Amino acid sequence: MNNRMIRIGDNPFSIHDVARLAVGSRAIELSHAAKARVVASRRIVERYVEGDEPIYGLNTGLGGNIGHRIDRAAMAAFQTQLLRGRAVGIGPPLPETVCRAALLARITAAATGGSGLSEGALDLLVALFSRGVTPAIPARGSISAADLSLGAHLGLVVIGRGEAWFGGQLLPGSEALVEAGLVPATLEPKDGLALCSHSAASAGLAAVTLSDLTGLLLAAASVAALSFEAYGANPRIFDPRVAAARPAAGQADAATLFRHRLAGSPLYAHPRSVQDALSFRCLAPVFGSALSALAAARREAEIEINHAGDNPLVLLDDGIIVPTPNFHTPALAVACDALAIALAQLAAAGGQRVVKLMNPVLSGLPRFLSPVGGASAGFVTQQKTAAALCAEIRQGAMPASLDAMPVSDSVEDHAPMTFLAIRKLAGQIEPLRLLVGLEAMVAAQAAELREGAELSPRAAALQALVRTVVPRLDEDRETGRDATEIADLLARGDTVAALAGDLPDDDKAAAPFGGLAHDG
Repeated sequence: MNNRMIRIGDNPFSIHDVARLAVGSRAIELSHAAKARVVASRRIVERYVEGDEPIYGLNTGLGGNIGHRIDRAAMAAFQTQLLRGRAVGIGPPLPETVCRAALLARITAAATGGSGLSEGALDLLVALFSRGVTPAIPARGSISAADLSLGAHLGLVVIGRGEAWFGGQLLPGSEALVEAGLVPATLEPKDGLALCSHSAASAGLAAVTLSDLTGLLLAAASVAALSFEAYGANPRIFDPRVAAARPAAGQADAATLFRHRLAGSPLYAHPRSVQDALSFRCLAPVFGSALSALAAARREAEIEINHAGDNPLVLLDDGIIVPTPNFHTPALAVACDALAIALAQLAAAGGQRVVKLMNPVLSGLPRFLSPVGGASAGFVTQQKTAAALCAEIRQGAMPASLDAMPVSDSVEDHAPMTFLAIRKLAGQIEPLRLLVGLEAMVAAQAAELREGAELSPRAAALQALVRTVVPRLDEDRETGRDATEIADLLARGDTVAALAGDLPDDDKAAAPFGGLAHDG
């Protein structure tokens, strides 16, 4: 991204915007409209401070303590007490990039004015982000009835407590503020609740995870197309009329993507077989379901990034504060669980393509893709690695959003477990990335061993890219490192940008990868 000041509050942020801004240190500022909303919101809060109407977290306790009323004189002090008492996240912190994404997500949502956060507190959040101070948020402790216990750790740094990254070091929050030339904020009524009762941790983790997955799925589709050609499969299955006859979610768009990747392939004129193994023949529905699930998860994540999930909520147009269920995020949890299941299906098919390419009866290629034969192992033992990676990915497909124990005197008797669903989804990325690298290694070998076969221009380019880091396998050698190096190559920013810059002209087919090639 370029070096201009990033303005918050006028235009919505995509997951890719958040993921990019979370890397390194970029200056941000609130737009004039956002500042006006914050000022108007505080006027409403201040009116309620002077009144007697019970407002959750302003002049009442929280959860099971809701019946306790807070005196007007104690409201500001209660916000600090509220924040400290709920900082119960546990274990090592999330990666700094994810914590920065969460900080940005809290700022973008608060800029709507719905949180009622004071100008001083929100200005300090903006300054933290701009100066590279990143509150450290533990990876465990949220049931996602808001990420209350994780958000509290973000809020602690605002009052000079907790821990924060600065200059590459994890420091006490007070030291990080001093190093950055900042001073703690004095909390005003509602500030403590607005600083902890939100879903910014889920939104930030979702942004980083889904952005990474978008590039990975594009690389996976490109590798699958190379496998398809190396196998000599029949590309007529990608006929748009076939997908239109039964328009399952994402299938038509995936078929368009594969037609684009295979354009110019001689297989259209001379396929090796009439029908192929399902891991090749069903590429469009399998990838289509994954892309559809990704789009649903992205939509829900961007809602959390750009809208108010506070309880209670300040309604600017009506000048009132109302209770809401907006802190509850089951839509995002279910979407991420569905995506995790779709990735397990996609991985299983990829693992089977690896196996099928090594089977001479099915592929017509040398056994285990060894050009020397005999006692040569070729790539056969990589089938074990593929099976192990598929099992790890499948383990992550168990839904997290199924159940939660009642807490807080059973007042909070339902929880979506959104943060866990996203964290589990994020855990699938590394094994899937390695599996895609492994498949690329095997597919490149298979393509070279098919005598007289030509590849489509895009498949040939991908094979050539693989050969820039890994040579063809002749005699047996250590191939674990080879697969890892290919996986690293496919994950590089320039590789993803090149793939994203060569998408079909069809806007709908290219939509799942929108934003990957964006540089502004």
